This record gives sequence, C-alpha cells and structure tokens, in this order.
Amino acid sequence: MTAIALTIAGSDSSGGAGIQADLKTFSALGVYGASVLTAVTAQNTHGVTAIEDLSPAIVAAQIDAVLTDLDVGAIKIGMVSRTETIRIIGERLRAHGRRAVVDPVMVATSGDRLLREEAMEALRGELLPLADLATPNLHEAALLTATPQALNEADMERQGRAILGFGAHAALIKGGHGVGPDSVDLLVRPDGVQRLSAPRSATACDHGTGCTLAAAIAAGLARGLALPHAAMAAKAYLTDSLRAAEGLGVGSGRGPVHHFHHWWPLTSERSA
Repeated sequence: MTAIALTIAGSDSSGGAGIQADLKTFSALGVYGASVLTAVTAQNTHGVTAIEDLSPAIVAAQIDAVLTDLDVGAIKIGMVSRTETIRIIGERLRAHGRRAVVDPVMVATSGDRLLREEAMEALRGELLPLADLATPNLHEAALLTATPQALNEADMERQGRAILGFGAHAALIKGGHGVGPDSVDLLVRPDGVQRLSAPRSATACDHGTGCTLAAAIAAGLARGLALPHAAMAAKAYLTDSLRAAEGLGVGSGRGPVHHFHHWWPLTSERSA
C-alpha cells in the first residue's frame, strides 16, 4: 500500500514553506501527499506581503473530499490564521475520527505574524486536543502557554507539559531558535522526555524549517513509524536539508532548505 499523508496549511508563493514545503517533504520521504489549502500568501525570502484566507466552507469541502476517498495515514496541520477556519478543521477532523500533527504556525521565518491574535484561544481549544503531536518552536511554545520564552531544557519541558494539559498527546518543543552549538528539541510525552540534538547549522537558508520538520514527522507516521522514531528520522532529514541549503541560491533573503538533497545533489556536493 502507498503511504499517504495530508497537509492542511497555507500556500507559500516562493515555494519554501507551507503547502509547498510539506508536499516536497512528503515526496522526498517516499510518501504520497494530499493537500487542503487554508490560505494563499504572497511571500518570498524577504517576507509576507499579503494573506488571503479561503472560506471555511471550501476548507471543510477539501477535508471531506480527501478523507472520504484516500487512505490517509497521517495528517499535518500548519498555517491556519482565522478562528472560523480553526473551528471547521476541528469539526471535520472529529467527524472523521482523526487526529493530527499540529504545527502552530504563528510567525513566519521573516518575522511576519501569520496567526491572528483572536485565533490563539481557538488553536488551544480546538486543535491541540486533536494533536497526536504539537510542534511549537520556542517563541510559539511561550505564546501557547502564556509564559516567558524558555531559556533552558527545564523550561522547555515545563512548557511541553503545559501543552499536554491542553489535550495534545505529545509536544515537540523545538530549540532551533535557541543558542549554543547544538539545536536541541525535546519530545515531551506523558511517560517521559526524549532529547533530540544535532549540530546547529550555520546558514541563513532556513525558510520553511518548521513546516518541513512537522511534515517529515507526519511522513514517518504515515509510513508506520512510532512517534519517537518518526521524530528522530525527521530531525535527521531536516538537519541534512539545512546543510545542503546554502548551495541552492534561491532568492536574495532567507532561502529555503534543500528538500531534495538526497535525490538532487548540487554540483558542489557531487564534487565533494
């Protein structure tokens, strides 16, 4: 059987994040990708200049169309900016008896806000209770838990456990925006904490890292991996995608990671 994953997210016109990054990640990891579009953004490697949300009705229709036909093994939810859309996603997933990897996308890599302030409570109340895994970065975890940004792993674990309190089965607190030679993520579950560490990549080409990591975890789950193994494999995939990103030369700002580094090596990589 072909492994299938579904992404519910916004479009990135520059192709580095959002739906585009998710589908690239699924394909790179051998998973068929389906998609539900929540919004269209005008953005590039410098920032977001416009956002137009799709109606909740068309979002619901897309979800129903996919889940009544395709044998979807895992679902990833990314950018959803409106309360009404968050509620309809929650309603349709509950109707289909499904849970998801929830990436609470609030701010783009460029710093542009993607989640409306009034939608925060809906995210906590509607989507986190449906999360097999929530994947906030340090800033997002602080906003979700209404606490100061984590300064150490003990803080990260506390915020992860607070997110479990909203109903998520697990939380991956991502340390990519932290400091130090290593990028440390903590996978917090009711029965313990798993530390995922990799050398921090010295690159400005990090557009779409959060989308890519969450999509890679969903791809692993769709292929039948247990959550800890899916998270470890996703961390390794993202680390390699970051290492290969510098040579892409896409855009003049913060470029995208190289999703197809394994299948599409750059000239410099071939000669290395």
